Amino acid sequence: METTESQFPTFEEKQQLLLEGQELEVPERTEDFDHSKFPPMKNSLILDSIQGKSIPRIPVWAMRQAGRYLPEFKEARAGIPFFEFCHMPEKCCEVTLQPLRKLDFDASIIFSDILILPQVMGMNLEYPPGIGPSFTEPIQEEADLDKLTTDYGDKLDKTYDAIFLTRHRINGAVPLFGFTGGPWTLATYMIEGNSPNKCHKTKRWLYEKPEGFKRLISMLTKMIIEHMINQIKAGAQLVQLFESNIGELSQEDFEEFILDPLIEISEKIKEAYPEVPAFIFPRGCHFCYEALATKSKFDAISVDWTHDLSKIRERVGESITLQGNLEPIVLFGTDEKIKERTNSMLEKAGKTKYVANLGWGMLPDHDAEKLRVFIDAVHDFKLE
Repeated sequence: METTESQFPTFEEKQQLLLEGQELEVPERTEDFDHSKFPPMKNSLILDSIQGKSIPRIPVWAMRQAGRYLPEFKEARAGIPFFEFCHMPEKCCEVTLQPLRKLDFDASIIFSDILILPQVMGMNLEYPPGIGPSFTEPIQEEADLDKLTTDYGDKLDKTYDAIFLTRHRINGAVPLFGFTGGPWTLATYMIEGNSPNKCHKTKRWLYEKPEGFKRLISMLTKMIIEHMINQIKAGAQLVQLFESNIGELSQEDFEEFILDPLIEISEKIKEAYPEVPAFIFPRGCHFCYEALATKSKFDAISVDWTHDLSKIRERVGESITLQGNLEPIVLFGTDEKIKERTNSMLEKAGKTKYVANLGWGMLPDHDAEKLRVFIDAVHDFKLE
């Protein structure tokens, strides 16, 4: 990364950097943009932790930290269809910055959605009120794969423009994550049609049409690699792969159908950008940690709330970073309960190669002030 020495700005210093970032002249994004011309990184906390360096405190951010729990997000999105909003760089930049202005995070994540990849592959995506994102014509037959394309041209340029713009506007206050969904998770949405429950249709596909299923996974793997690398080209300083539904797989099916694609994704990212940390979030997949830690090139594994961090550390060793894993529902508790559960999590996490986070994302009815209690508890935790 471009950081050459440890830097740990205060919240007030981060706010000043954000204010100054609003005044920066943003150049045109080009394929060969010189990354040394981005504003210099002024916050190395999360990067130092990943590298196992000595740090003054544990870094913290929250999955879905930009989104529906914030009143200012609802105001920014009012009247704009969700997936239209995802292709508006100025809007995506603004809502990415919103949580940074009010909460003392150590990283940001670009506002986008994992389902933009199937969308640009040719699937029609809608967002009916009360239902959530839905594909109007889910994949039903192997012949449906012929309708999909892995050559998306400039259809994601607005996402890359958003990353490029946000990297300038953040002005080095915190590093910026890019992200996408994993091949299994994207396949479940494409086959099930909307938010998968037990992934029955997808698993039936896997058994009835294994070659067709492998073909879909291969197509998605190609897209994911390209999308991740393009996000880094645009300015993302870390990337995270969300395998949100992978806990529905058996260990045998994970190893036969999904492990190798995940290894390939990690290897291709690290071949292109060895210095950029790559995270993976295999939600609910209790058996996959050792394989990901020893066989893949991911730098960090995000752990959900159903696991004990100390036991996961024993299983994977000290070479890989862990992230997580406070249950999001804890944020509905009292301040005392939030602090208690946060401190318990941190005691199990270890002093380095660790990033504090939730065990899944923020919910629409969460209160930002409860998130602040969590963040403050992490900041107050003594590493000595």
